[in-house]
Amino acid sequence: MENSKQKIAVLIPCYNESLTVEKVIQDYKSAFPTADIYVYDNNSTDGTGDIARKAGAIVKQEYAQGKGNVIRAMFKDIDADCYIMADGDDTNPPVPEMAEMILRGEAEMVIGDRLSSTYFTENKRPFHNSGNRIVRWLINTLFNVKVTDIMTGSRAFSYTFVKTFPVLSKGFEIETEMTIHAAANNLRMVEIATDYRDRPEGSESKLNTYSDGAKVIATIALLFKEYKPMAFFGAIGIIVTLISIGMLAPVFHEYFMTGLVPRFPTLIFGSFLFVVALLLFMSGIILEVIVKKNRQIFELFYIRTKR
Repeated sequence: MENSKQKIAVLIPCYNESLTVEKVIQDYKSAFPTADIYVYDNNSTDGTGDIARKAGAIVKQEYAQGKGNVIRAMFKDIDADCYIMADGDDTNPPVPEMAEMILRGEAEMVIGDRLSSTYFTENKRPFHNSGNRIVRWLINTLFNVKVTDIMTGSRAFSYTFVKTFPVLSKGFEIETEMTIHAAANNLRMVEIATDYRDRPEGSESKLNTYSDGAKVIATIALLFKEYKPMAFFGAIGIIVTLISIGMLAPVFHEYFMTGLVPRFPTLIFGSFLFVVALLLFMSGIILEVIVKKNRQIFELFYIRTKR
């Protein structure tokens, strides 16, 4: 049951969603009668902002293009006890249980899981389906979590999550960044199965399967390096070490057999690679200490922000 004393903010980032934004606002008004509905218009050219304003939403403009930029502005500007993030394309219906879990303190982020319901039957873009599976496998493997829907735009957040989440992404990779942030900092994530419906006819996705997919993969690699540097640099170090051993072993074998070193260039380059491997291991160790210290600082800041 929604507590009227607890403030709920519905956040709807929009770019050219004139066909669907009014229905989205109406649906979320019905689901969350006491919530403030915010629409951040990201340079739309089809009148999305005007339609949202007439539908009763609080409309603001974000000029820096990209969903990540919009989310950064929303998280900075708005204070609430519970934040509901929704896409303006009418693909994800509201789920009141997501807010209830946040307000009861059961999670810092609730994820609307589309993939366990109707996503693969409703979504008409097969490469998106494959991309979701690849991203899910990478994050679950690298960060040792079990999240079904990594890239969904249907989420709910606590005040603490919003005010301690450093938004670095500019575009659609923002959802991936949110999931990794929660996993790396041991913030409780809960998934709720939600329905998914494909965009209505005439509404076009702003997500580019290939370029945005590449950005998501690059974001995963970057955040893996930043959150788990020992694993990242250690893995590269092992590869370089094996290459070095492969080059040096025949040289040393010839030396022990004949007392001669006929392949000096191989010896020099193999030794260079071995030194590089040692530097990679040392870099991983040093950065791991820094990351641990940063986690301690984050934990203190997280406790202070908790309410």
